[in-house]
Amino acid sequence: MQTPEARAFRDALSTFTTGVTIVTTRTSEGIDIGLTANSFNSVSLDPPMVLWSLAKNARSLDVFMNAEHFAVHVLASTQDDLSARFAAASQNRFKDLAVERGRGGIPLLEGCSARFQCRTAFRHDGGDHTIFIGEVEQFDHWDREPLVFHGGRYAVAIRKPAAAADRPADDLEPDSSFSRDFLISLLGRARNQVFLGLRAALGRLGLTEDEWLIISVLGAINHRTIGELDQELAYTGTRVTYELAARLASGGFLTLTGGYDPHARVSLTAQGQQVVMELVAAAKAVEETAERNLGRGEVSLMKSLLRTIIHNTAPASALVRPSAGDE
Repeated sequence: MQTPEARAFRDALSTFTTGVTIVTTRTSEGIDIGLTANSFNSVSLDPPMVLWSLAKNARSLDVFMNAEHFAVHVLASTQDDLSARFAAASQNRFKDLAVERGRGGIPLLEGCSARFQCRTAFRHDGGDHTIFIGEVEQFDHWDREPLVFHGGRYAVAIRKPAAAADRPADDLEPDSSFSRDFLISLLGRARNQVFLGLRAALGRLGLTEDEWLIISVLGAINHRTIGELDQELAYTGTRVTYELAARLASGGFLTLTGGYDPHARVSLTAQGQQVVMELVAAAKAVEETAERNLGRGEVSLMKSLLRTIIHNTAPASALVRPSAGDE
């Protein structure tokens, strides 16, 4: 059991953000060995040398003590599952994994941000760990966002924007509270530019943006009343009226049952469902274009931040308002 002092020391260390690596080697009997480690550092550029450490109570310590070669894999942001696999107690961490062979037959994993094949140069005592220093004999590097570890959890690394002095002149903002860097302006411009790609698909189908909003909501949960749709789309400023639903029904996208009031019920027709699938495909293509220069971690963080903004700015009036037929 850890003492309070040891726990506090560990918590203090966890404030330092580290990369996540998997170190692999091979036993003299030809068995692949690997484990997750975040104790990786560079030592020297000339000659190229790196180090990592392994707890002295680790079952694989003897294997690494006797290994002539090992490989360090710097994991990409999409490889948290792989990190968890090599951190868990298992006798067969390499099961069903595609591996290449490196120096001395060591296993090399795919999909990483970087990979270093090393000759074991030194082994040093480091308290409750043994420190391994390797001379890098070969390395690979790919343009993939790295997986990082902070505060006891996986995290993503996001590059900070360049300082103003380093940015091109046409990217600098004018001295105005409504400049291009104002949140409303950025969100509005991003939304409009992203939506341009979808607007072409809507025009081809003969749909307005308001009609698309109704169809997309029904694509998620079909068979809604006009009043329910109106409440659902309150945040957009769109009013779902009987006339709007009737126009979609006349186009063959919906069926409309009930009287001329908010309780009239609408449902997607087969044609409407087909249109939903077509628009989902178009929206996915637009999304992929918008995200093409972003890493998976950046996309995840961006969506999380946008959900937070949506939550923080949702007024009560956008959640409860009179039905379109009650005004």
